[in-house]
Amino acid sequence: MDDRPDNFAEPAEIPTPDMRAPSKDSLRASGQVQSLSRALRLLNALAWHPQGVTLSQVAQKVGLPTSTAHRLLTTLQNERYVRFDNERSVWLVGVQAFRVGSAFARGRDLASLARPFMRRLVEQCGETVNLAIPDHHEIMYLAQVECQKVMRAITGPGGRSAFHASAAGKAILAAMPDGERTRFLSSADLKRETARTITTLADLKKELAATQARGYAVDDEENAVGLRCVAAVIFDEHAAPLAALSVSGPAARITDSRMSSLGLAVAGVAQEITAELGGRKPSRR
Repeated sequence: MDDRPDNFAEPAEIPTPDMRAPSKDSLRASGQVQSLSRALRLLNALAWHPQGVTLSQVAQKVGLPTSTAHRLLTTLQNERYVRFDNERSVWLVGVQAFRVGSAFARGRDLASLARPFMRRLVEQCGETVNLAIPDHHEIMYLAQVECQKVMRAITGPGGRSAFHASAAGKAILAAMPDGERTRFLSSADLKRETARTITTLADLKKELAATQARGYAVDDEENAVGLRCVAAVIFDEHAAPLAALSVSGPAARITDSRMSSLGLAVAGVAQEITAELGGRKPSRR
């Protein structure tokens, strides 16, 4: 069944992940209900196309006959998880899907969700891992998983650092939209914390550009003498910086040769947490 009028021009193909329905054997082996699995795949496919897609497009993307896809979409429509735009003859995500997603957003606990990832990063790097969030003109540490070494960085939950002098703060600044970052920096107090602290706006802008290029931020004894840190951003569902994940330790262990590997490691785990939260990186990055 095709719900398009004869003169309807189908939109150009838009790349999306492979959402084709699994085989009956794989469904049977995993104990999944086939119709439910197919309906959820249709809903997931629509989520990638906020402008809407035709029946034939979405059926093709999930590997279903158009008649089957139409029957499942109609069922989802009855429960308001999807809707049909009669004027354009396209299917879109419905209001009930938004309500379910909003319930997840209200109920998620960032620290609890991130902690297993933080523990894994500690095991991988052997250094203390921190989770920080922006709070006015400072960052506040929300959670920490300590390494077991005698010399280690300890800034417990509730501790604060300046944006410009910390890796977590610089990671968040670098991820802000240009206009928001400009407004923030226009009133920032670039106070000197150590001899290495960046205290001029021009130098800070250069460092933020370098942070964007690397994919992680660096604190080279800028917040505390003898302490080095790397950090990367966790994004929310609007592609805005929600928090930062950081690895910190003494400069004697976090040497120049380790900075790159630690930075890539923390960036990778931050991306995993972003996905677990239902967040996404901005397309311009």
